[in-house]
Amino acid sequence: MIGIILTVMGGLWGWRLAHKRGGNRADKLQYMVVYALIFGVVGLFAGVLLDRWI
Repeated sequence: MIGIILTVMGGLWGWRLAHKRGGNRADKLQYMVVYALIFGVVGLFAGVLLDRWI
């Protein structure tokens, strides 16, 4: 569950960052996908670690 939440948050953050930097639609989509992937992987590992500890 934490992986999905972080993936969505990463996508929104990437879109916002590209918008803030003045990017066009393709830039925004690229930032969104990259940040969603990064945050999703971090969320996956966090979920696994939390599952093992709890």
